[in-house]
Formats: sequence, C-alpha cells, structure tokens
Amino acid sequence: MRTTKQKLSGADIFFECLRQEKVEYVFGYPGGAVLKIYEKLYDVKHLKHILVRHEQGAAHMAEGYAKATGKVGVVLVTSGPGATNTVTGIADAYMDSVPIVVFTGQVATHLIGNDAFQEADIVGITRPITKHNFLVRDVNELASTIKKAFFIASTGRPGPVLVDLPKDVVNSVCEFDYPEKVEMRGYKPTFLGHQNQIKKAAEVIKNAKRPLLYVGGGVIMANGERELRLFAMQNKLPVTMTLQGLGAFPGNDPQSLGMLGMHGTYWANQAVNNCDVLVSLGARFDDRVTGKVDTFATKAYKVHVDIDPTCIDKNVIVDLPIVGDVKHVLAELATEITEPLQLDEWWDQIEAWREECPLHYEKDDGKLRSEYIIEKISEKTKGEAVVVTDVGQHQMWTAQYYKFNHPRSHITSGGLGTMGFGLPAAIGAAFGVKDRPVICISGDGGFQMNIQELATAVFNKLPIKIFIINNSFLGMVRQWQELFHAEKYSFTDLSESNPNFVKIAEGFRMKAMSVNSPTEVDYILDEALAYNDGPVLVEFKVVKEDMVFPIIPAGKSVNEMMTKRLDPKEMV
Repeated sequence: MRTTKQKLSGADIFFECLRQEKVEYVFGYPGGAVLKIYEKLYDVKHLKHILVRHEQGAAHMAEGYAKATGKVGVVLVTSGPGATNTVTGIADAYMDSVPIVVFTGQVATHLIGNDAFQEADIVGITRPITKHNFLVRDVNELASTIKKAFFIASTGRPGPVLVDLPKDVVNSVCEFDYPEKVEMRGYKPTFLGHQNQIKKAAEVIKNAKRPLLYVGGGVIMANGERELRLFAMQNKLPVTMTLQGLGAFPGNDPQSLGMLGMHGTYWANQAVNNCDVLVSLGARFDDRVTGKVDTFATKAYKVHVDIDPTCIDKNVIVDLPIVGDVKHVLAELATEITEPLQLDEWWDQIEAWREECPLHYEKDDGKLRSEYIIEKISEKTKGEAVVVTDVGQHQMWTAQYYKFNHPRSHITSGGLGTMGFGLPAAIGAAFGVKDRPVICISGDGGFQMNIQELATAVFNKLPIKIFIINNSFLGMVRQWQELFHAEKYSFTDLSESNPNFVKIAEGFRMKAMSVNSPTEVDYILDEALAYNDGPVLVEFKVVKEDMVFPIIPAGKSVNEMMTKRLDPKEMV
C-alpha cells in the first residue's frame, strides 16, 4: 500500500531542503520573484537570514563563511538585477573553488524568454563561472535539484552552484520527498589515489636530494593539514605555499618557506627553481606562481596530486599525476616512506637563500609603513586570528608578514582578484567563527567598493576589526605604473577624492579611529582588538609610494625577480 507523502509548496520545500542540509545562515536580499519564499521565511526558525545591502556582498559573505568553516555558503536573491549582482561573487568562488549555492528568483516559466520585468538569463550568464547550474521548471524536481546542488558544490573540487527558481514553481504544490543520496551520471569524483602512482611518488621522494612540497588551497579544502604536517615533519621536507595555501602548514615553523610566486619569498622561489623533485599538493600551477611557464622548476621531476583531473597538465606538464583527495594521498605517501631523508645540504642552501635576501622594509625613518602594521597584528594575535583581506598591496604584505599557523585563517580573493571582497567576506567569516578574532585588512580603494556592508556588520553587532591601509592610491596599480608604465600615474591617485573614513564609520554608528604615526600603532591595535561590542574601524595613513617586493614581473622567470626599487642609475 502506497504511503501518502506530505504536500508542500515550492517555498516550503525550499526551506525543508535547507533544514535537511543543516544550513545555518542564508545571505540574501528580497525582491518580487522571491516574495513567496520571504513570506515563508518570516516563520522559519531553523536558520538565520542575513540581510545584506547589495547582492554582491551576499555572494562574498557566503564565500567568507564557506572558507572559514568548510561548510556550504548559501545565497538567496531575486531575479534580474538581484541575480546579476551576484555574478562577480560567483566568478570569484569559481576561481577559488569555494562551495556556495546561489538561489535566484526567476520570472514565471511561461514568461521566460519574453523580456519580462526583471528577467535575466542567469543560467546562461553564469554557465562559464559555475561548477553547475539549474533552472527548475517543475516543482516535483525542486527537492532533488537542491540535493544535487549541495552535493556538487561540496564534493570533488568544490565550487559554486546556481539554482534558478521561477515564481510559479515556488508557488506550486507537490508531494515532498528529499532523496537520501545523489546519483549523477558523469559526475563521480575520484576520491582515492591510484596505489601504483602513490608508490612511484614515494620512491621518487625517497631518492630526492632537493625535494620541495608546493602546497595549494586544496590541502585546506580537503582538511588535510594534519596529514601534511606529519608527512613534512617526519621527512623534514621544506614547504612552500600558494596564496590560498597559507595556513595549511604553520607559518612560524622553520620548515615553512612562506609563499612562492610573483610576490613570494626569495628563498621559496629559489627552492622551486633548484629543487630536483617538486610535489604539488592541491595546487593548480597558476600563472602568479609559475611566471614564465617554460622556465618554471626546470630541474625538477614534478608530481601533481589533485582531486580535479582537468587540472593535471593544464598549465604545466607533470611527470607523475595522482588524481585523488590530497588528504588521503598524503596519508598513503607517509606509510610508504619509513626512513628519514638526508637533506642537510639542501637545508643549508635554503638557509643561505634566507640570509641572502630576507623580507625587508624601512623601519627607522619615523614613517608609518604597511609591513610594520601587519607584523604588529601578527605579533599581537599570535597567528590565531582569521584574517580576511581585500585585493592589492595590503593583500600581498599580509601574505608575506602575517604568520598563519592554522588552516581557514587566511581568507582572500586569489584567482579573480576581486576588489571589494574583504569587508563582506569578513562578515561571512564572523558568522561562521565565534571563538577567534576576525580581522579585515583592506585598502582605501577596495574598501569603498562594498562599503555599504558596514550596515550589515553594525546591525548584527559583529566584532570585526576593520583595518584600512590608506595610501590614498590604488596602490598595486600605481606600483605597476611606476615599474612598467613609464611612471604615468593615470587615474590611481585618490588623495583628492577619498572620504573621511572615520566619519563614514561613525555615520554607520561604529567605533572608529585614525593613525598616522608608528608610535600610535601599538596602543590603537590593543584598543581595537579588545573591543567586542560590534565592529571597529581603524584607518592607518601609510606612506603613499611604498611597493611590494619581491616581485616577478608578469610573464618573467624567477631569475628576473626584483627584490628592491631600482635606483634610476641602475635602470639606464
């Protein structure tokens, strides 16, 4: 005898699915096409809706929450402009493999393609920047589609998934049945690495004289930091990390070489250039790491471990690919190598490179410098904070000078490089992390791009510490103009147009302070870090013309790294 299932509206099904997926927060903004969902939301108790002030902010908040917790971030917006405003955040999540599910309202199915009010083909628009997307045309398919969306977003190489919800589907009624598991033909991520490949990799590492671990964000996504640490420690292997990999291995450990690539440490890049075995773990050999591809790690036998087979040989041809979850591959590798490696000569060389060209900035000229501020933040938080950055010079200085000792502590926009990411992502992270301070480090340019989200932080009384590194320039663009574009500072000077950030913050009813001397940094940071009655903003008025070094110019090789500002005589 057939059991009659409960009949629910599409809007009720939506919330029941989120309940079963254990969704805690939805970052959203109401509008016409989703009013039925918001009507039901009024009585929903099992999750909290966070009202953003712009839909781009919602997408970045979902990213920040996902990166800080490892859970899926959820966005809910209306059709048309509500949906298209999420595109930058979706693209950002796609580039950095962040698991978010974006629910967009849509006009009724019979109006799709008719240029109806607030209609946009968001499925077509986002097809190149989502891991997958869905247009739900039948309420009977809604529950199974939402199940698939969360499954796709969170498994394999994570990424954004969009679900488009036509108005009539949300209003329709059907029997509710939430599937226990998902079977999708053509989508079966490889979890376990091939045993023979793992054994080959172990033999290569055993015989190496100058091995190097090149660690990407995939290790953090796989929760593989413990396996990485044990594997690196037991074999005394040097570890260098990508921008997204920072925190996968403790930054204050002597085996950490810091970040590699365009603004990486001199010694990390020299190690890459001279290693004989390069083991890439959850990284994709992006151009900011490799520079000129045909000069990248030319002396090395390359092993590449990644859960996404499309990343293998995409940018750099490797000698030994292993497709699988990096956490499990590392555990298997560790069991294959039982004798400690003899790497004393290799470590002597790495230490010589450290001494030859350490990270450096002017410290005794009485000027307020960004590097000093970030060093002080690192010192005072002891690497225990969740640090969210915007994009630009401050982002690279943070990567260089803050010692990240834990995974999911460094949240930034890497692949897309989205200015405006920092503040909303910090808000999302603050909802996910309650036991550690959340710090947003932003530039004066990027901060203004989503400044409206201060209202979200204030309304929710989030104790975020917002530190604006204000050099009155679009600093990274200005740096490139000085180095590579004949010092023509075209439209990068903000000194005449920047607002008074302290008054802006006070207008949002926030505590705010401004600093322009290095002697003030200590006590102002102490005051900001101790304040937990809501967000606090500190503006640091730093040197205008400082530049990030080292730098490998775009398309150049490691051998062409610039470690300091050139004297005009050297440029002749």
